[in-house]
Amino acid sequence: MAQRAREYDLIRTVLAEADADQPLTAREILRLLEARGESFESAHRVATVLGRRARRGDVTVIRSSPYRYRLET
Repeated sequence: MAQRAREYDLIRTVLAEADADQPLTAREILRLLEARGESFESAHRVATVLGRRARRGDVTVIRSSPYRYRLET
């Protein structure tokens, strides 16, 4: 559980620094993480972490193709 929290915190930090004003795909978020030098398993892992946080209301999932994610916190 602590690993998931760290992954979410990392995503949140990178998105805040990028000042993303539009919802992003998991692949776009992965590119931002990689550009910052962060190691993240895959776009699928990004989607999994954000999908779990969506259940708690921290993330809005826009169910388009591809899915897009907007952090609420």
